[in-house]
Amino acid sequence: MDERLMNLRSTKNPKARIKIMSGHFATRHSHVNTYIDMSTVKTRHNNARETARTLASEYLMNTMVDTIVCLKNTEVIGTFMAEALADSTNASMSGGNNISVVTPEFDSSGQILFRDNNQRMIQGKQVLILTDSMATGALAYQAIESVLYYGGVVCGICCVFSAISKVAGMEVKTIFTSSDLPNYQVYAPNECPMCKAGQKIEGLINSFGYAKL
Repeated sequence: MDERLMNLRSTKNPKARIKIMSGHFATRHSHVNTYIDMSTVKTRHNNARETARTLASEYLMNTMVDTIVCLKNTEVIGTFMAEALADSTNASMSGGNNISVVTPEFDSSGQILFRDNNQRMIQGKQVLILTDSMATGALAYQAIESVLYYGGVVCGICCVFSAISKVAGMEVKTIFTSSDLPNYQVYAPNECPMCKAGQKIEGLINSFGYAKL
């Protein structure tokens, strides 16, 4: 583990803990000056459960949820969210629902698709989109389009960290925002000041973490 990684705990729930590291990193859609490590909240069941409860609280009293579409390896969080939302003892609108937790597939061109056996969990359903982090919202927007294409209704978008407040006009519910990372910056690859200053990219970031270059 890189010794530069620092813990960042949520004021909403200290067990929703992420790690951050400053540098020059590239994602599929952008360059960023901070790597956000989600390993703890994605894989450790206690932290994932607490993260899920914090996110679910945004939808308990006001949103019916039938399906949670999990992007970027958030299935553990999504499952705990389904459990919290379906709990009929907390006056949830989704109480008693048998909520589906679905992971989409990507075709060779990068388009999101749902196989025939999973389409019934999207068509005509209230679908909540969950991801780990959003810098530009490009993937979330793609997920919205896919859900609509398969006949679903997007009832919400949520993530652990978001640098943006809305996607396709919908409010993003999140635990960490840019105010928690005041120095966090996102750049289009061709406009990155770190590249222009000759600073080499340290690593490539995707949903599994980062790989040093």
